Amino acid sequence: MKTKQVVLSLALALAAGAVAAQSYPTKPIRMVVGFQPGGGTDVTARMVAPKLSEVLGQPIIIENKPGAEARIATDYVAKSAPDGYTLLAGASGQMVFNPALYPNSGYDPLKAFVPITLFNYDPLVVAVHPSVPARSMKELVALAKAKPGELFHASSASAFYVATELFNSTAGVKIVNVRYKGAAPAVNAAVAGETSLIVLSIPPIMAQLKSGKLRPLGITGAKRSRFFPDIPTVAEAGYEFDGITWAGLFAPAGTPQPIVEKLYTALTAVLKSDEMQERAIRSGREPIEGQGMPPAEFEKFFRAELNKWTKAIKQFNIRAE
Repeated sequence: MKTKQVVLSLALALAAGAVAAQSYPTKPIRMVVGFQPGGGTDVTARMVAPKLSEVLGQPIIIENKPGAEARIATDYVAKSAPDGYTLLAGASGQMVFNPALYPNSGYDPLKAFVPITLFNYDPLVVAVHPSVPARSMKELVALAKAKPGELFHASSASAFYVATELFNSTAGVKIVNVRYKGAAPAVNAAVAGETSLIVLSIPPIMAQLKSGKLRPLGITGAKRSRFFPDIPTVAEAGYEFDGITWAGLFAPAGTPQPIVEKLYTALTAVLKSDEMQERAIRSGREPIEGQGMPPAEFEKFFRAELNKWTKAIKQFNIRAE
């Protein structure tokens, strides 16, 4: 009898989810960003939202909840109703770096969320203020060794902090991290010369790199950027350190699978449209093969990233400041 009741309950739950997906959405959807406006994740969310709204037939409202390395926003969405109306634009910092840096953050990203799809996957650029007398990664390392603790890095999220700490470890230098409350103030600090350098993805600093307000020295990843083909990768310069940032869409755990699939289908159509691809390129973002990957594939990617960076943070004894 109990087995029949369980089967019946599951059947009813699946039926309810299917019905919900057929009518979903019937009201505005909130996409929560854990950072201030102007950062890479915020830029991506605001680029995607209007087109996603057109496909789904309801407004997509971007809600910024910055603070505590995006832990406030992440915890907020994790505890929201799993009905598809509160979603998270989750960046790599909060989803795969924070769990190791802040083990008492209050949420387990694997248990608290359902991955929907990947927005972007970006390498990082090491860029200095024009007054810094370094025009290559090797010259930067030589300068940092000559002036230990005298070079400062503008950081706005854990992904960029971890990348710089990995660089410190592999190059044998000490570049001091200075935290800012968002990418925009971090970029402003680097442009103003308040810090010596910044490590960030291309989109938030594309204009500053093009105008010469910041000088790029190297880029992480396996290949050079189409936007700055003359800038070597850090591997070409002889330094083996990794650094990436990515973002994707997540829903609270328990969100009905039909709703997840509906969001995935709609978002993939937006991300892979010619218009969105062109806009991404104009903003300094490379189109990637995995963009718009199915939820099951995105979950595998997410787990692999979490395992990789948890091990790296522990191996290099990187700690939150």
